Amino acid sequence: MKIFAISDLHLSFNADKPMEVFGKAWENYVDVVAANWKARVSEEDAVLLAGDLSWAMKLEDALADINFVAGLPGHKVIIKGNHDFWWSSISRLRAALPSNFFAIQNDSVRVGDFLICGTRGWTVPEAGEVSEEDRKIYAREVLRLKLSLSHMQSQRKEGDKVICMMHFPPFNSKREPSDFTELIYENKVDCAIYGHLHGKECKADKKVVISGVPYYLTSVDLVGTELVRIF
Repeated sequence: MKIFAISDLHLSFNADKPMEVFGKAWENYVDVVAANWKARVSEEDAVLLAGDLSWAMKLEDALADINFVAGLPGHKVIIKGNHDFWWSSISRLRAALPSNFFAIQNDSVRVGDFLICGTRGWTVPEAGEVSEEDRKIYAREVLRLKLSLSHMQSQRKEGDKVICMMHFPPFNSKREPSDFTELIYENKVDCAIYGHLHGKECKADKKVVISGVPYYLTSVDLVGTELVRIF
């Protein structure tokens, strides 16, 4: 089994939100990603989608985007991104997902010998003022990661590999450790993925190592519109 990852697809089969307006990197990107996916992924493999899957505002409108991805090879594991407004009730979402789709929220999922956990995350504070609202959201996301990691540990067996998915980078622009990276390190996670970052002017590294744990960037426009091979 191989593990791939991608994020920030921002699909819009039921919405008029073409990503091409954001520059050349987005031209025909859906077809390019799909072709790369079909060429590299088998039905036994898994693809992790780290947030911002669809521009839809409601679940019924997001189903066209979800079903498009479901039609591509492999198992799919998703977490919520900051633009995934269609993701509200986790029970309603799971009831609507195709059989090869798994949504993580405060828990984890097993795919073969891999355990996948994670949460959306939030902007990691840096020096300077942080709003009270941002502090609250950050603290809530730290708690959600704790719950997900706890569930993962309850399922963990010898020989398992653990991957943590987050949408927001789990560190600040200085690549400093955070509550997120400390939890990931303490729980002996093998690697983590994240997205959210966009644009050629974005100061982003495709791989960052903190406390021995590799963190892989998966934003579609910053990884050359190709799936990132994780394992």
